[in-house]
Amino acid sequence: MPEQISVLVVDDEPIILAGLSAILDSQADLTVVGTAADGEEAVEACARLRPDVLLLDIRMPRRNGLWALAELGRRGLLGPGRSQVLMLTTFDLDSYVDEALAAGASGFLLKNSAYEELTGAVRAAAAGHSALSPAVTSRIIEGHLRARQRPSEQELARLRDLTERERDVLRLVGDGLSNAEIADRLVVSLHTVKTHVSRMLTKTGCQSRAQAAVLARNTLS
Repeated sequence: MPEQISVLVVDDEPIILAGLSAILDSQADLTVVGTAADGEEAVEACARLRPDVLLLDIRMPRRNGLWALAELGRRGLLGPGRSQVLMLTTFDLDSYVDEALAAGASGFLLKNSAYEELTGAVRAAAAGHSALSPAVTSRIIEGHLRARQRPSEQELARLRDLTERERDVLRLVGDGLSNAEIADRLVVSLHTVKTHVSRMLTKTGCQSRAQAAVLARNTLS
């Protein structure tokens, strides 16, 4: 039996909430452990259930998904060994994407994504990989490269404690490579790559690979 990935689904529209839950529960390795309809419920449910992945809608009444994401980060509930967050929305607006990634989201999916993309993103997030739809990924990269001529002092300061190998790993994460692909590129073991990635995330203050990828694009490209 495959290792189970626990998922908390948050959306204020009952039909979408039920549909997403049904899709995820239909997979042998995915289990929906709870649902919520707004940001406050999401934070409390996440603190109680500690899911591997939180599928979180951005636009909701009372407290929205961005508020919930920030609150989860403040409570120390995000990151490696804790919950990974996939933001879900019908809008692929750059401001939402940047804010979500800066707050520690592992990925950003549109609600019209294919079933396979949705389930694949949940698995990728659970494994600690960034999970961004191709369209959103290209917009983030192009937007950051177009808007910024050189990195800020604050961003550069986050790189100062990295070893050369950790910089190499950060650069490859920015290129979208998986741990296995990085291991092949650097000719090291998968375990070694996982160690480097963990240390790189800690030293840079990044809560996810997606956040690290944005940092890499801004500083190392």
